[in-house]
Amino acid sequence: MRVSLKWMLSFTALGLVLSLSLLLPVAAQDATPGGPMPTPDVLTATPIPRPLPINSLTQERTTVEFYFDTLPQGETRLIRVSGEGMAGARFRLFDELIEMFAVEGDGFYGYLSPSMEQITRAYDLDIFVWYADDTRQTINTQVDVGIGNFIRQDITLPPDKAYLIDPEIERNELARLESIFSQFTLERLWDGRGFHLPIPGGELTSPFGAFRNFNQVMQTRHTGWDIRATLGQPLLASAAGQVAYTGFMDIRGNIVIIDHGYGVYSTYCHLSQTHVTRGQSIAEGQVIGTVGNTGRTSGPHFHWEMAVNGHFVDARQFLEMWKPG
Repeated sequence: MRVSLKWMLSFTALGLVLSLSLLLPVAAQDATPGGPMPTPDVLTATPIPRPLPINSLTQERTTVEFYFDTLPQGETRLIRVSGEGMAGARFRLFDELIEMFAVEGDGFYGYLSPSMEQITRAYDLDIFVWYADDTRQTINTQVDVGIGNFIRQDITLPPDKAYLIDPEIERNELARLESIFSQFTLERLWDGRGFHLPIPGGELTSPFGAFRNFNQVMQTRHTGWDIRATLGQPLLASAAGQVAYTGFMDIRGNIVIIDHGYGVYSTYCHLSQTHVTRGQSIAEGQVIGTVGNTGRTSGPHFHWEMAVNGHFVDARQFLEMWKPG
């Protein structure tokens, strides 16, 4: 079952976060000053233990559990709703209606994923539940979006790729991605092996959410993580799923997008070769392509993205969090 969801990437919080950002010059798109960031063990090992909820709210037949206190920009958090005889649930946040998914014997869960541009303030969270006896209930509460920890980078592209510093090209590409990420598969496609780095033990370099200044003429955001890699190195699927798209995009070059279900997508960019086709079922760790230098790059490297409920999110943080089911 697929449900269309609203998706957008705005720049309304640019000024606020820039004032808090640290200026870090970068010569190449996959380089980070001071060397690569350490890769924590949690990104390569399973399982991740189930956490305790931070807070809970009970009204009549329904209990809502919150696995967070605030929602940082660009990160993913969980809520759980439960009640005897519950048949379904969804929630509305940021004017988006999100289906929640059932875990047998454990209620219904939903991922909350503010974009990296979401304005930091309190937002209404409306939770709609229904029961097998046709009883319906609405729970109204609020959640706070907090500021993300983003840096600023200067990027220099070579002359032969400078034409890609064009806001119109970027807008068109985001629109293409929107049409893919807006499809919500109400089924878990990943398996018990969970999510892992596409390059086992890979060194994370340029971070998610960075404010980027290309050739001193265009500002944009880094929608994923870069992982240090060599030309032709195999890339593995982060988790099981189904290929939602393969093809070429001006900025991301040769790209593979995998639908993992429940509104979760992973993307693999700048590939030299792709080894999968649209609609193909993918196993965790399956080779899906090789590292390349296609698209808007200053040299061979691997750019890895994740999106949840139509918003780009911090893939590293998503791998670190516990996931139900």
